[in-house]
Amino acid sequence: MSVLTPARQMLAALSAGLMISLTTPGASAEPAVAVLGRDFTFPEVLPGMPRKLSDVAGLQINSFTTNDGAKLAYWEVGRGQPLVFVPGWSAHGAQYINLLHLLSRTHHVYVLDPRNQGLSQKVSYGNRIARHAMDLRQFGEHLGLASAAYVGHSMGAAILWNYIDLFGTAAISKAVFVDEPISIYSHSDWTEQERLNAGGSTTSPERMVAAFTAGGPVNTLITDLKVLERSQRLDSPYYRNSELFAASVVQSDPAALARVLFNHTVNDWRDVVIHKLDIPVAIFSGDESNNLPSQRWAQSAVPGSTLFTYSSEEQGDHFLMFKNPLRFSQDLLSFLQR
Repeated sequence: MSVLTPARQMLAALSAGLMISLTTPGASAEPAVAVLGRDFTFPEVLPGMPRKLSDVAGLQINSFTTNDGAKLAYWEVGRGQPLVFVPGWSAHGAQYINLLHLLSRTHHVYVLDPRNQGLSQKVSYGNRIARHAMDLRQFGEHLGLASAAYVGHSMGAAILWNYIDLFGTAAISKAVFVDEPISIYSHSDWTEQERLNAGGSTTSPERMVAAFTAGGPVNTLITDLKVLERSQRLDSPYYRNSELFAASVVQSDPAALARVLFNHTVNDWRDVVIHKLDIPVAIFSGDESNNLPSQRWAQSAVPGSTLFTYSSEEQGDHFLMFKNPLRFSQDLLSFLQR
């Protein structure tokens, strides 16, 4: 899952004067700079990467309304085959700015801000992974996508598994899952090997919610808080750029973010992984993620799937796609072009 980093917390207050609500009519199909109200200069100057937000040519922030009345924002850029990113918990399109820039050279790239996240509407209903899967289904229908490649990061992978469980893979050409446990909740009757295969990391959803939303106490009922520690390391210039940009344009609401976390924690997707992934699949993880054993199990359970593993030097943690966007983009394209 993604987390609220200190950079985003530190700069959240700046977003009050910058964030443009997408809950009013006429907010669709707008250039990103117009929606956000200003340009943004990235602090790190990196070869081949945008110096300013306006350098990401053609970037738009659009919106659509789901059948239960939630107005969801999405980021869009590029031309070519459609490529849809489904962010993790607390995440949103601003964090994908480097990937939007890189992948727009070959694909029409979309990033959907889930309900209660990013620039999407804050709502008190529909806060279940199954409803998020329906949102994703309706997003594809809104775009008129007969077939697209989908990339789910963290909780976004769970949303994609739920989508496949409900609707199948007819509209999915290829699926990519980035470092999401197959079951965060660790059942009391599991062996240690079963826990590792599933990626179970808590026996208390309530305490997991507290730890990830309110800085709750660390305790033995939560075995993997490495994701929190790694999220706070702005140890990549690409990650610094995307995190500081995200913090400057999005004001996250911890109470709204928390609404889906309990439901997310208690789902077990092993049956979907074993029985329903009948399309080309790629999985990403790394040596700095405690999820790596579960990602290896998933690769073994899906015939013909590919596992990309990043080393510590390659920023192989839960945020590898943001910390090492150059390699991730290359690996993703190599998979998509097969």
